[in-house]
Amino acid sequence: MSNLSEDIRTLGTELGFSMIGFAKAEPLIQEGVQLQDWLVRKYNGTMNWLEKNEKERTNPFLIMPNAKSVIVCAINYHHPETSKCHTIGKISKYAWAEDYHTVIKGKLKELWNLIASRKPDANGFIEVDSGPVMEKAWAQRAGIGWQGKHSILLNQEYGSWFFLGIIITDIELQYNSPVENMCGTCMLCIDACPTNAIVAPYVLNASNCISYFTIEYRGEVDKEVSNKFDNWIFGCDICQNVCPWNQKKAKISNAPEFMPREYSNGVEFEKILSMNEAEFNLLFNNSSIKRRKLEGLQENVKNVYHKKYEKRNL
Repeated sequence: MSNLSEDIRTLGTELGFSMIGFAKAEPLIQEGVQLQDWLVRKYNGTMNWLEKNEKERTNPFLIMPNAKSVIVCAINYHHPETSKCHTIGKISKYAWAEDYHTVIKGKLKELWNLIASRKPDANGFIEVDSGPVMEKAWAQRAGIGWQGKHSILLNQEYGSWFFLGIIITDIELQYNSPVENMCGTCMLCIDACPTNAIVAPYVLNASNCISYFTIEYRGEVDKEVSNKFDNWIFGCDICQNVCPWNQKKAKISNAPEFMPREYSNGVEFEKILSMNEAEFNLLFNNSSIKRRKLEGLQENVKNVYHKKYEKRNL
């Protein structure tokens, strides 16, 4: 059992994963209570899909009845930012390169094929941030990191700049222990959030988050709110940027799939506003940004650039 666990860790590292941990498959009882409370408070905003499959999210046996283990794989995507230009729309670091869903799912499939070659009768369920699996909860249990007060997972080596992928399997493995929460008395992320989306330590009201407004929300944004966006047009990294674990500790990623593209340090507002569909598809090919579509990205620009935009159209 321990030999197989180490083999999986070695294979995953060879495929480019930065960290791999193992957790025992069991119902997420405490996390389920927290999720219910979060949904009752409507902190999910218009993200109604989070209200679906609630039981599956907290019970791996509803996904795989014979589940025994959850394999958690993490990959570092950190690269420093360089641009401070005030006429450039800022893009969250996670979207600087290829769409992580595609990259990680591909790596997990490769990993599972290697595992299955050693355990032909085994079953595996792969998930990358798109189905009823609480990745952060499993990552905590697998010793990958602890939940920061901004609700994002933190690790001493990589800060919060890493993606997660999950394999639920009926193979019994050697399990890791959760790591100690190292946030201490620090409140920097809470104090830095311009829209007060972090309503309490470890509790995010997503419906107030800049990332929610610029990625998920479809509708008009009040100017009093968009004035606080600080030029973020896709996602927001403010709470992560101020975190001491990210400022001093985070390693630079060596994953070729997550090398920053030309738009990584932002795109000129005017360029986005004058962009056509073909130009949008070319610039953001295979990027998470394509999910927002050209019209949505242009609306985001108008939200943060509205004063100059309105003058331009007088």
